[in-house]
Amino acid sequence: MTLRSTVRSLAVISMHTSPLVLPGSGDSGGMNVYVRELVSGLAQAGVESTVYVRRWRTDLPTEVEVEPGFRVVHVDAGRPELAKHELYDIADEFAEGIAHRFASGEDVDALHANYWLSGVVGHRLKHEFGLPLVSTFHTLARVKAISGEREPRRRDEAEAEVIGCSDVILASCETEAAQLVEHYGARPERIEIVPPGVDHAFFSPGDRRGARRALGLGDHPVLLFVGRIQPLKGLPVAIKTLALLEDWSDAHLLVVGGPSGPAGHGELELAYRLVRGLGLVDRVRFVEPQPHHLLSTYYRAADVCLVPSRSESFGLVALEAAACGTPVVAANVGGLTTLVDHGVTGFLVEERDPEAFARYVREILVSPSLADALGAEATRRSRRYTWSTTAGRLRRIYSDLTVRRLVSCA
Repeated sequence: MTLRSTVRSLAVISMHTSPLVLPGSGDSGGMNVYVRELVSGLAQAGVESTVYVRRWRTDLPTEVEVEPGFRVVHVDAGRPELAKHELYDIADEFAEGIAHRFASGEDVDALHANYWLSGVVGHRLKHEFGLPLVSTFHTLARVKAISGEREPRRRDEAEAEVIGCSDVILASCETEAAQLVEHYGARPERIEIVPPGVDHAFFSPGDRRGARRALGLGDHPVLLFVGRIQPLKGLPVAIKTLALLEDWSDAHLLVVGGPSGPAGHGELELAYRLVRGLGLVDRVRFVEPQPHHLLSTYYRAADVCLVPSRSESFGLVALEAAACGTPVVAANVGGLTTLVDHGVTGFLVEERDPEAFARYVREILVSPSLADALGAEATRRSRRYTWSTTAGRLRRIYSDLTVRRLVSCA
C-alpha cells in the first residue's frame, strides 16, 4: 500500500469487544467508550475510520455505519460464542479476514490496535501490508500480576513482542508510560502520552435532587460503583465500605454494571453473599448496564463515587464522575493517581482498604462544604480532557508516522 503524507483512512482493530455494545456488559467497559468516542472524533476531524470487530453474534450485519467517516465491520473468525480467553487461538483467522478486505482494495493508511489480542493481529497486518502500527493496551499483564491477577504466559509474551514492534505505543498518563518502560523495556521515544477524553455535553454537573427523583432515590447518602463486575474492579471493597458507615445507616450503594470475564459471575455471586451477610439487602441496588450517556444521571445522584480497582491504566469512571462534580474516592493505582488529586478533587486510598475508603467517605458526607469544593475543582480539572483534543493529537501522530521509517522486529 502507498503511504500518504497525511492519514485519511485508519483501520482500528478491536477484536474482542465492539464500540456498539453497552459498557459494563460482558467484556465491554472503558475500552468500548474509548474506541467509540475516539473514532467519532477522528471522523469529525476528517480521518475516515473503520473499526474491525470479531463477529460475536450470527445476526450481526457485516457493516454498520455509525456516522459519516465511522463504520464498524464484523469479521468472521471462529464460533461467534467463543469466550474472550479463547480468542488468541483464532487471531490469525481474524487477521486473515481483515487482510482479505485490505487486499480487495479497502483503503487504509495506518493501523491502531486496542488491547493485546488486537495487537497480535495488528502486528501481523503491519508486516503483511507495510503499515505503521499504533498500539493502545488499556491493561498490561505484568502490571496486573503485581496486584495478584495473573494472566496467561502467552499474553505476557505477545504484549512484549507487540510493544517491541509498534511504531507508537499510546499511554494514557505518565504512570502508564513508566510501566511500559519498566516492565516491558519499551523505548521511551516511541511512547506518546495521549489521555482519553470525556463528553462534557453529557457529563457535567446537574441537579442532584432531580437526578435522585429520576432514579427513585430519597435524600439518604448515595455511594456509587460503576463498572464491570470482576475481581479487578473491587466491588467487595465498595460493599464493605458501605457496611462500615455506622453513623450513616441510611446510606445506599448503587452498583451499575454486569459480570465480565471468566470470574465475573462468581464475583457477582460473592457480592450478593456479602450484601446478605452484612445485612445490606435493602441498601444495595444492583443496576443493569446502562447506555453510556445515561450514566451521568447516576453520577449526579451520588454523593461520592468509589473506584477500588486493583489496577487502572486510566480510570474513565473517575473522570466521568469528576466531570459531573461528584467527588471520587479511589485506589491509589495507575491512572487514578493522575485523575484524583488527594484532598483537592477527591481522595486516594492505599491498598484498597475498606476502612480507609469509609474514613474518606465520612469526611465527604459530614462536610457539605468540603464535598462542594472537591466536586467543583474536579469539574474544573476535567475540562482539560476532551475527545476532540485526543483525536487531534492522534491525527498528528498518525500523519507523522506516514513519513517515518517503520520499526522492525528485533
